[in-house]
Amino acid sequence: MRSPSLSKVVWGLWITLAVAQVIASVFLFSRSAWRPLRLVAWGVWAISCVLGWLPTFTLRKHGGVAKGKSYIHTTALVDRGIYGLVRHPQYLSFLLVHLFFVLLVQHWAVTALGLAAIPLLYLIVQDEEQRNLERFGEAYRDYMARVPQLNLVAGLCRLLRRRSGG
Repeated sequence: MRSPSLSKVVWGLWITLAVAQVIASVFLFSRSAWRPLRLVAWGVWAISCVLGWLPTFTLRKHGGVAKGKSYIHTTALVDRGIYGLVRHPQYLSFLLVHLFFVLLVQHWAVTALGLAAIPLLYLIVQDEEQRNLERFGEAYRDYMARVPQLNLVAGLCRLLRRRSGG
């Protein structure tokens, strides 16, 4: 998806679906939904919040961001902190937000909107991967081999294996 115009279309569709999912969640929320799934939903939300905010601090601290610039203007490849667990923590956070609404509301329309949004988010991640490969070259390819793209569980397992010397 290297075409800038295609990228904008995918982003626009994803944002539209994400907003639609939020709006649908507000109108379709029902107190009769299964409570255990709601509790899981809030756990997913908490993880999403951590994954969404940690990168702002990590990139600002280790990404060579110029003073006064946004954290997204990194000049260095960051592979520590949350970026040592997953390569795209904020995109994973967005994915988890879709799951949060599915689990919280438990309505077919909210689920359908989330299921439609997730593949678009995956395309956005693939585009980001390509940009990072172009920007950081072989260093990013090595990083890709060490750290999972979006799988937090695999990232935690790899971290534990590295720390135990295995």
